[in-house]
Amino acid sequence: MKLSQFKFSLPKELIAETPAKTRDEARLMVIHRKTGKIEHKHFKDVLSYFGDGDCMVLNDTKVFPARMYGNKEKTGAKIEVFLLRELNAESRLWDVLVDPARKIRIGNKLYFGDDDTLVAEVIDNTTSRGRTLRFLFDGSYDDFRKTLNDMGETPLPKYIKRAPTEEDKERYQTVYAKNEGAVAAPTAGLHFSRELMKRLELKGVNFANVTLHIGLGTFRTVEVEDLTKHKMDSEQVIITDKNCEIVNKSREAKKKVCVVGTTTMRAVETSVSTDGYLKPYNGWTNKFIFPPYDFSVANCMITNFHTPESTLFMMVCAFGGYDLMVKAYKDAIKEKYRFYTYGDAMLIL
Repeated sequence: MKLSQFKFSLPKELIAETPAKTRDEARLMVIHRKTGKIEHKHFKDVLSYFGDGDCMVLNDTKVFPARMYGNKEKTGAKIEVFLLRELNAESRLWDVLVDPARKIRIGNKLYFGDDDTLVAEVIDNTTSRGRTLRFLFDGSYDDFRKTLNDMGETPLPKYIKRAPTEEDKERYQTVYAKNEGAVAAPTAGLHFSRELMKRLELKGVNFANVTLHIGLGTFRTVEVEDLTKHKMDSEQVIITDKNCEIVNKSREAKKKVCVVGTTTMRAVETSVSTDGYLKPYNGWTNKFIFPPYDFSVANCMITNFHTPESTLFMMVCAFGGYDLMVKAYKDAIKEKYRFYTYGDAMLIL
């Protein structure tokens, strides 16, 4: 398929700038693939669609406060530093993006905090905006990470123009987030409240966790018409034996295996056996899923509403069927569903 087939007109006012008042009160569109039926519900109504022995697969990655602001030595120019990943804990080396990048060269020092608590030296250029920083910090590694966390802010996507708030610290994180390492939230999971998860548990629904540490590549635009030529950024994936067992048990029993979110789906599809069972994995993935694609494990999926020409929309079309998803998105725009990170949700059965 071609990039232009995933283009649609999305009114700006439908892009959510803030989360719903409560997590599970967001709207939910339910799509039945076999019949093409579309229902309009609220997220907490997912309870009606799952029962004993079904399984929900979640991405338990935790977002860290990746956006920091420092000042360049001598000039004092304000520089945004976006922490992407730690390269070496002992040497305190980090892969980052800087903005404005033209001002930041190898050898420059950046100062953070009112009293310059933290200093970083630029030791390499990786891309036009990418740099490798070595943080200079006297103290233990735990103190260093705490300092980074204290100085960083919630890395809301750039399209949200407002400054992050205290509410964002909680709401731009799933209630089940556990393993820190993401710079963007697995947004489909933001709709789960603790109460809703408890109620699903009481119905006999099992939860399995995978970890995919989401990078900024999740927001990267596709710039080639031929989708086979698009390259995804690599992201770290960890899937344990125990969680594979939970998923495979539901699959064997022919129960629902519901993958929550596109990142979870990428993790799951990265590590499957030839007979369609989930296998343990600890490594990286740059898997790009677009139509046509045969899914191995999941038979239903929860996802948010995505932007035109995004790799996320392409995956949803691969899972739900291109024509049905195009129709569903037209309905979503007509019914004024909220799109993107803090937007509403869709359950594809």
